[in-house]
Amino acid sequence: MSIDKLPFDPLLMFRSEQPSSEIVATRKVGFLIYPDFEIVDLTAPLDAFYYANRSLGMTDRAGEPGYEMLLIALEPALVKSKCGLEIRASYACRDVASLDTLIVIGGEGAFAACENRELIDWIRFMSGRARRLASICTGAFLLAAAGLLDNRKVTTHWLYSQQLAAAYPSLRVDAACIFVRDGGIYTSGGITSGIDLALMLIEEDLGREVPRMVAGLMVVFLRRPGGQTQFSPFLEGDITACRDIAELKSWILGNWSENLTVERLAEQVGMSPRNFARRFLAETGVTPARFVERARVEAARCRLEQTSQSLQTIAEVCGFVTIERMRRAFQRHLDVGPHEYRERFQSSFLAQ
Repeated sequence: MSIDKLPFDPLLMFRSEQPSSEIVATRKVGFLIYPDFEIVDLTAPLDAFYYANRSLGMTDRAGEPGYEMLLIALEPALVKSKCGLEIRASYACRDVASLDTLIVIGGEGAFAACENRELIDWIRFMSGRARRLASICTGAFLLAAAGLLDNRKVTTHWLYSQQLAAAYPSLRVDAACIFVRDGGIYTSGGITSGIDLALMLIEEDLGREVPRMVAGLMVVFLRRPGGQTQFSPFLEGDITACRDIAELKSWILGNWSENLTVERLAEQVGMSPRNFARRFLAETGVTPARFVERARVEAARCRLEQTSQSLQTIAEVCGFVTIERMRRAFQRHLDVGPHEYRERFQSSFLAQ
């Protein structure tokens, strides 16, 4: 059966009595790609804008401005993504003089792209000729290289947040955010957060009804609960030059169920509590209490993912003692509670 003869069109549920597929596409959204870009960074938000057009066309809002999507690269040619799939860019940077929205795609190739002066100069040029600029994932590095993120609050993929902050000290990098808006600049977190960003941009333009339809069609959250930290398996402050502190951190990760007070930890490394607390903060960037709590959160999340143990049992064996203390710790570090975390991430193959 050909696709045009499928018996059911899910978009029919959104049709009015006088449906129309005619969209006035006056909002030009440019997607900037380069070698080794992340394919999902491009295709996911591209689909979101496509479904926004479809949603408008299937309702009585068909006369409202929709979106025209442009794929842009240095040259109008095939561009290979990091997974090997090639996408043809229809427009060269030099041929695009204005846009409603420019979205800089991320990917492993972002770091090499930052060294391409022609690309960076064009992004800077477009900053005065686009209503808004946005980045997905490591695309933030290109906006930063163009000098467009100075003194702004931004985000990027949690894995590269420290690298971005170190490379551009004036940036206020918040790795926990799914996306951040600071003025007319928008940055989003890792990979699929491009969908969240696109839905927010669509809502800014068209109100809540259309992105709600788009989220339903794409089977995604209209507002994703929690932040990026719920997906990060790494502890904060995991680099230290002090051997004693490094060894202590490893010891903590194996003994998080104990009563790990500052006095107990100081005794473990043979320091006074006051000197230990000062050294630990200086070496790791976090207090001993925060590191211990995060270690317990990491231990608890593994059990939530891989076992069917009760929340009370997990709270006890991971050193929280009570479910409420564990819940508060999860909210502080992951922006989501343990029950909700388990619902999203529990393995189908449980270790009993």
